[in-house]
Amino acid sequence: MPALPLARLAGLLADPTRAAMCLALLDGRAWTAGELARHVGVVASTASEHLSRLVDGGLLVEERQGRHRYLRLAGPETAALIEDLATFAAKSAAAPAPRNLRDSVRRSAEANARTCYDHLAGRLGVALADALLARGVVTQEAGLAVTEPGRAWLAGLGIDLDQKRRGSRPLVRSCLDWTERRPHLAGVLGAALRTHAMDTGWLEPVGTGRALRITPSGADALHQLFGIDAG
Repeated sequence: MPALPLARLAGLLADPTRAAMCLALLDGRAWTAGELARHVGVVASTASEHLSRLVDGGLLVEERQGRHRYLRLAGPETAALIEDLATFAAKSAAAPAPRNLRDSVRRSAEANARTCYDHLAGRLGVALADALLARGVVTQEAGLAVTEPGRAWLAGLGIDLDQKRRGSRPLVRSCLDWTERRPHLAGVLGAALRTHAMDTGWLEPVGTGRALRITPSGADALHQLFGIDAG
């Protein structure tokens, strides 16, 4: 890669406000410009300038509906880049202390279970990755892959990976979890597991952030199907 494009990309994320916007969008939703402005604590005009730079740089895409301007990450590859950089940054610097009780509760909830763009992260995401490897649904023998018995088992849960696969996105890939420092699963499989967990009511959002709560029915299902103690 030529040095200039890399330097431009690094420059986009070097600003704390733009970095905070990208981290917020890791929840996989489209946010309005006003929501992002309030989240990072800047006025609308300043947010608009930052967001335009992120869109022009290819990290975000925008959609307009009436008077509203919606922003989201450009795709799974962009989400993976942001998460990987966040993980690397966490290794090289101590995390700041929680600002207040609310911030501490949010961090604790996100560390337990959260979205990482369109897949699951935190302790739950890592536990699911371990369980699928232990049960032979996923193998690492010749690179990370879903086994044929694994496909059949997933289909029995109502997860048809062939129907969900689109374009060149990998069926499964490893994503290093920045709180656990161990991998969780991304790709088509990771997204399908998150969708299934939300659709079946195993998980539910906590507020408007990335954190997820395991429901009582979800705790039962996770224990019976994956051997995960979510209590």
